[in-house]
Amino acid sequence: MEEINALFSGFAVAMTPFNLLLMIVGVTLGVIIGVLPGLGGANGIAILLPLTFTMPPTSAIIMLSCIYWGALFGGAITSILFNIPGEPWSVATTFDGYPMAREGKAGEALTAAFTSSFVGAFFAIVMITFLAPLVAKFALQFGPPEFFSVYLLTFCSFVGMNKGSPFKTISAMMLGFALASVGMDTVTGQLRLTFGSHELMRGFDFLIAVIGLFGIGEILLSMEEGLEFKGAAAKIRRQVVLETWAKLPKYWATTLRSCLIGCWMGITPGGATPASFMAYGVAKRVSKKGENFGKGEMEGIVAPETAAHAAGTAALLPMLSLGIPGSPTAAVLLGGLLIWGLQPGPLLFVEKPDFVWGLIASMYLGNLAGLFVVLTCVPLFASILRIPFSIIAPVIIVICAVGAYTVHNATFDVWLMMGFGLLGYIFKKLDYPMAPMVLALVLGDRAEDSFRQSMLISQGSVDVFFSNYLVAGITTLALVLLFWPLIGKLTGKKKAAAA
Repeated sequence: MEEINALFSGFAVAMTPFNLLLMIVGVTLGVIIGVLPGLGGANGIAILLPLTFTMPPTSAIIMLSCIYWGALFGGAITSILFNIPGEPWSVATTFDGYPMAREGKAGEALTAAFTSSFVGAFFAIVMITFLAPLVAKFALQFGPPEFFSVYLLTFCSFVGMNKGSPFKTISAMMLGFALASVGMDTVTGQLRLTFGSHELMRGFDFLIAVIGLFGIGEILLSMEEGLEFKGAAAKIRRQVVLETWAKLPKYWATTLRSCLIGCWMGITPGGATPASFMAYGVAKRVSKKGENFGKGEMEGIVAPETAAHAAGTAALLPMLSLGIPGSPTAAVLLGGLLIWGLQPGPLLFVEKPDFVWGLIASMYLGNLAGLFVVLTCVPLFASILRIPFSIIAPVIIVICAVGAYTVHNATFDVWLMMGFGLLGYIFKKLDYPMAPMVLALVLGDRAEDSFRQSMLISQGSVDVFFSNYLVAGITTLALVLLFWPLIGKLTGKKKAAAA
């Protein structure tokens, strides 16, 4: 009951005319970002974050979160109409969405995708509403050892749950830690790795790194690939929407299963992309029409879209309650909160309840606004892809440069952004994941502080990370996830030898 009362007070904060206007603007910008291949939720928020510096923190985070909702919706438009995943998590949607569009059922496919996205996000928002305060109250008992064990669990989860090479994941993370250590040591006050440069005394600003890695890096890769946009036209009529809504309830089991998969992958640092593929694979295996998947089956759209939105939204739960992002986009939002002087974590619910509950209330309203915008404006957003990419790319690069410059009003930051953009391009070409590096760049300082405080408390003994059941359990789980790829290889060899 306490959560319900707090939520209603949050609606009072979120439903001011200015905040409602920001929701519509944010969702519209987000859909455009989602429609444009080469951009994404994390990229869009990173590029547009400087625009919110003059806003109150609550209004700013409402706009940025609505950009995220819009980007989640927008990725489905290009996947279904053009067979081009606007977002990584929309790849699974192309398997059945594009065949439906080629059969003349683009309206049905888009309605199913948007509605499933809405349901998945709504499920995750309800979970955040009731679980986030409980997690935050529990986390108030944490000291430095507990916080470091949680950070360790987050880092190790990327190693254990990532489908790619563990070596590449660890390498990317180590580079992120190295970048995070540049500047002033927060414990001793000494300068580290500045090499006599005054500009490097403040360290590598998180926002500049993200704009370069995601924005510039993706644009360089897209320019190299030479994108061409060819696809089906679509207009969603009211009759099509109503008929599709009448069909969707029979997929209730798939929807519920995908919601659970998405929420789990969002809370653990799995992310929306693995969640969409996992939900699609499970739906194909369980469905009576599994052999039709890939040929234009509506259930093949419902599963990945529901899971992707549930995962993308659920990633905000650990970010708000523990200060640990569950996705790259949540990491960018975390960086935004730190810029505005807000410290995400359990104390945020005590010190800034209006902000927290205003944000949670805006999730409900923003998700609803996103559904309305995409259902009414699909032809308009699809027409954006008629603009030559040779025009879009320079505009995005200029926006990135302006965003990087406004952080400290320094030309050096623009060059730094270009350097990070080149690094992001190399990472993409070599198939190195950027999310672990971004996570290490955001949390590296805080993890180091917690570790050093723990060492001071224990006088240098690592036994402090096994000093009670809570910290020992989290640390053990982290170590299991760290060595999980090795464990999987050993068990695979044993099974092969037994066979």
